[in-house]
Amino acid sequence: MSETKPALLALEDGRTFRGRAWGAAGEVCGEMVFNTSMTGYQEVLTDPSYAGQIVCMTYPLIGNYGVNAADAESARPWVEGFVVREASRMASSWRAEETLDAYLKRWHIPAIDHVDTRALVRHIRDLGAMRACLSSIDLDADSLIAKARASAPMENRELASVVTTDKPYEVPAVGAERFHVVCYDFGVKLNSLREFAALGCRITVVPASTTATEVLALKPDGIFLSNGPGDPAAMTEVVTEIKRVAQSGTPTFGICFGHQLLGRAFGGTTYKLRFGHRGGNQPVLERAVGTVEITSHNHGFAVAADSLPAEVEVTHINLNDNCVEGMRHRQLPVFSVQYHPEAAPGPHDAEHHFRRFIELMEQSKQAVVG
Repeated sequence: MSETKPALLALEDGRTFRGRAWGAAGEVCGEMVFNTSMTGYQEVLTDPSYAGQIVCMTYPLIGNYGVNAADAESARPWVEGFVVREASRMASSWRAEETLDAYLKRWHIPAIDHVDTRALVRHIRDLGAMRACLSSIDLDADSLIAKARASAPMENRELASVVTTDKPYEVPAVGAERFHVVCYDFGVKLNSLREFAALGCRITVVPASTTATEVLALKPDGIFLSNGPGDPAAMTEVVTEIKRVAQSGTPTFGICFGHQLLGRAFGGTTYKLRFGHRGGNQPVLERAVGTVEITSHNHGFAVAADSLPAEVEVTHINLNDNCVEGMRHRQLPVFSVQYHPEAAPGPHDAEHHFRRFIELMEQSKQAVVG
């Protein structure tokens, strides 16, 4: 890792942060966001939901256990750039296959450390997520601020087509196959597929542009709508197909971006959060029973509760800001959560939602037999 090469991070409102370049040399623009997780930086880097974003980690020391193939959530990292307080020079773990610095260099991702991340995060919390430019090439503040302001905003930005699979593929069940699930890939994380496989599901993963007719022709026992990046309001054609899927009566489960798309398919609206929820410590209340789950999040948009029709019940709310965290249709076998029940490395409070989906598919099968 370079000792002396400088780097500059500039926000669209004119705030700048100077630090030390590490990772790949280069220049990138994206939406500046922060993640509060203490571990799991590799899962953050490889989560497709971070496409188009520069991520700041609030935990001060990042990279100390290196990276390895087993912890990746997709085939490659998706963040535009990476910001930390201190980047570890060494990987102190028997599981490490390379250092984080080498990994970022290999994937051509610029990074900066020796930044006052507390000041940066406080700025974003006060003023909201905003566009930014990170560079180890151009160190002129005015130039980088202008580049940040000229970059694409996240509002109305469609990114699912960037991260989705090019063609369908299958993941076999672990052990005996009990169900066949079709997964709409809007940026699916590998751990979601692992969760389904461990519960006896064979998963067919299909591109985001797949029609409802094509999905239903596969005769699935259930349909899963994955997480993903971008603004759900930009996905009008996909929302139309999801509405058809939901109305088919096939058990349907959405998480994160899939949850937002379901909300729009039900006739609701979505809105951009001030600075989003990103990290592993969000408290969520299940309204029916009064229990609280500590959950992992990565989203910048939410479903507006007052926009949902009467046949859709809000089942979960965020205790920090009361936004919608879960919903279900009162007549159709359809439910969703805003957070990540597949969370790796954790927390695992919400993992039971996968079993809830299994139960929904079991009930649907029994109804057909009956």
